[in-house]
Amino acid sequence: MDQKSAPWYFLILVILAGESVFILPFVLSRVFRPTVLDAFGLDNVQLGLCFSVYGVVALVSYLFGGPLADKFPPRKLIALALWMTALGGLVYATFPSYDVLKILYGYWGFTTIFLFWAPMIKATRVWGGTTSQGKAFGFLDGGRGLVGALFGTMGVLIFSMFITSEIASASISESRAAFKYVILISAGIVAFVGLLVWFFMKLDSRVEKEIILDKITMSQIKEVLRLPSVWLLMIIILCAYVGYKITDVFSLYAQDVMRYDQVQSAQVGTFLLFIRPVIGVLIGILADRTQTTFWLMISFVVAFFGALLFATGLVSTSATALFFISILVVATGVYAARSLYFAVMQRGQIPLVLTGTAVGLISLIGYTPDIFAGPAMGYLLDSSPGVEGHQHVFWMLAIFSFIGGIAAWYYFRLYRKK
Repeated sequence: MDQKSAPWYFLILVILAGESVFILPFVLSRVFRPTVLDAFGLDNVQLGLCFSVYGVVALVSYLFGGPLADKFPPRKLIALALWMTALGGLVYATFPSYDVLKILYGYWGFTTIFLFWAPMIKATRVWGGTTSQGKAFGFLDGGRGLVGALFGTMGVLIFSMFITSEIASASISESRAAFKYVILISAGIVAFVGLLVWFFMKLDSRVEKEIILDKITMSQIKEVLRLPSVWLLMIIILCAYVGYKITDVFSLYAQDVMRYDQVQSAQVGTFLLFIRPVIGVLIGILADRTQTTFWLMISFVVAFFGALLFATGLVSTSATALFFISILVVATGVYAARSLYFAVMQRGQIPLVLTGTAVGLISLIGYTPDIFAGPAMGYLLDSSPGVEGHQHVFWMLAIFSFIGGIAAWYYFRLYRKK
């Protein structure tokens, strides 16, 4: 399939949808965490358990949602997922009880993964054609990062517009009223993106026929499982995703180790939000000019050395410049790996028509860090408070980067350009 099989605005719609669908379950609670805890009357553990319910439903959804993406056009599944996710936002805006909130997170696990995840990856592969897989996935991840950052900024603006008194002294009922507008406007935008996808993310009927199967048989699932690339990608994505989860601790490191105040620590988190789109776009363009598999291997090497800078205790209170350089090194490795791990599917001889099934099987293992990474990091940080706990977390990153690097090197050797 050539590059012309889908126009440029097709990829823009995939990027918009790719982040919009996660705004309600994740982005709002990341940006407004203290507000969410107050408004819903939750503690950190309870909010964490909501995410766990999401993670468990998501894990089952990866497996069964994958083959679905090979039976229906991506446009229809993606639009349906956006509309159903936005409907959940209407429930969220009523500030339901803790038990209802857990059910809502389970429902979002279904709408965002079962209906959405594999069609998004497949649509990106279709746009990339035979020559631009690196660019397609680099733009997808970088673009999603940018859309998330813009959504967060917009949410903060709306929230501050509807708070009548000083933010610091606002009562819970005032915060609730303002946050309700943030939720409803976000849900409206998600539903609108669904309309755009439904009407404009159309493919040529010939292309659509090429990428859809009438039915998925057991022999096709076995065919996917016989590919070495599928098993290697399970390991590669698992290791890269642990790295992505660990980038969450940088703002805490700034506070605990570098002795930054809350505003400066939050600025470190924002710095990361804007690194991601830059890395995604640059690595995507670079990878297509040479070999995506080679750059995937290099990204793990970079993440490994970045992790060592923190793990060995070189980054301390006195070394501000080194702190930001080290963040940049780790983030470059982690975000580059994240941008490229699905871009190597074509090189790994995974048939385009079976993309959904392959993505479902790979994600079942690859995204298990959703379940174990948070508790593991929490345990390491709490059992050795201060610098030592953070060093242990970065040793964890170094180990996973090393394992991911070996798997990526093997993938590179196996599917080297002849």
